[in-house]
Amino acid sequence: MSDTAELDPAQDGTRSILLRIPAKAEYITLGRLALTGIAQLREIGDDAMADLKLALTEAVSNSVRHAYGEDGEGHVDITYRLEPDRLRIEVVDDGNGFDPEEAPALDGAELSEGGLGIAIIRTIADEFEIQSRPGARGSRLRFTKILG
Repeated sequence: MSDTAELDPAQDGTRSILLRIPAKAEYITLGRLALTGIAQLREIGDDAMADLKLALTEAVSNSVRHAYGEDGEGHVDITYRLEPDRLRIEVVDDGNGFDPEEAPALDGAELSEGGLGIAIIRTIADEFEIQSRPGARGSRLRFTKILG
């Protein structure tokens, strides 16, 4: 399985980059590095970049950890869409679906590991959308950060 990256500039200055990584934890850093590279195309403030890195890490980690299980046999596609006033990020996997409306599982008095990922992304993002269902293959998570 190979990593791929594509850059497609549109006429309005919008640029899209697709990165495909193996669904293994050690590849999550590649998604963050691509995000840092996007800052070379348009200035992204330090606070916004920190938020974006956190949200991206949570989204990709969820796909790696939950969609494919222990084996990690699959891939995660990350699409970055840099528009004049915002950055849209989409994380897609073809692993096990889940119920995005289900509350995080409680483990004693604490949230289970990973239970806060989606809540963190919702808090950070200016726009948020998730598509997934239990028993179905694949999940799609999109979030947008308006750049000041």
